[in-house]
Amino acid sequence: EGSAVTQIKIRGAQHEFSTIAGVLEDVTDIVLNVKALVVKNYSDSTRVITVEKNQAGLVTGADIQTDADVEVINKDHVLATLTENIPFMMEMVVENGRGYVPSSEHSSADHEIGIIPIDAVFSPVTRVRYEIDQTRVAQKTNYDKLTLEIWTNGSINPEMALVESSKILRKHLNPFVQYSELGPRVNAPVRGQVGTTDAILESKLNMTLADLHLSVRASNCLESENILTVRQLVQRNEDQLLEVRNFGETTLNEVRSKLSELGLRLGMRVPSGSSF
Repeated sequence: EGSAVTQIKIRGAQHEFSTIAGVLEDVTDIVLNVKALVVKNYSDSTRVITVEKNQAGLVTGADIQTDADVEVINKDHVLATLTENIPFMMEMVVENGRGYVPSSEHSSADHEIGIIPIDAVFSPVTRVRYEIDQTRVAQKTNYDKLTLEIWTNGSINPEMALVESSKILRKHLNPFVQYSELGPRVNAPVRGQVGTTDAILESKLNMTLADLHLSVRASNCLESENILTVRQLVQRNEDQLLEVRNFGETTLNEVRSKLSELGLRLGMRVPSGSSF
């Protein structure tokens, strides 16, 4: 899943075959430039971003005005070229989706005049290459080694793209298998070490979110639900966190990873006091 611009509206342009005085490119060329713009929409809703410029020169991704939910990745990408000091204004609709969606699916008979739907490429993965080689493990030589090379547009790192695609594959295979994910095995502490074990666990539970070094997005989502400590966090389960606004699978994986480093997990039953 990724983000892309699905519609644009340019002041002074009635349709995609229009030309604008003082702009080097015609609207068709601007549409092609917008299609190559890489954006990331952190929210689950449709967002609108704008670009305004009044001086001659290049109009780039860096000129786009966004809110906290939208990020422009390739800020040096050229959208248009102003040959005169004229007011240029363009609105762009950003949506989330998967794969390729043609402009015909974004258009409707009753849409506002001047709105131009464009083809959207939502996939953040631009290229994948793989190799399978024979490899040796200890004395056995009949093993295969899979090497994957993944290229993305910058809105997601290749490692996370692999994680997300693996989850999609697992969902497709679920109808054929009974899948259940077991939690970590908890061993009973040695009798003489109970006090020490409790103290270590308490110190972890009393850590703040800042101690976890989470991303800004994850921290903001959790703090909006008044989750300020690790103790409060581990008492929530995955379904509860996914109900939080802007808290998606990527953020959930980040939280899981941070807790796993501490030997903790979501959905734990822990005391609210100072003892376990």
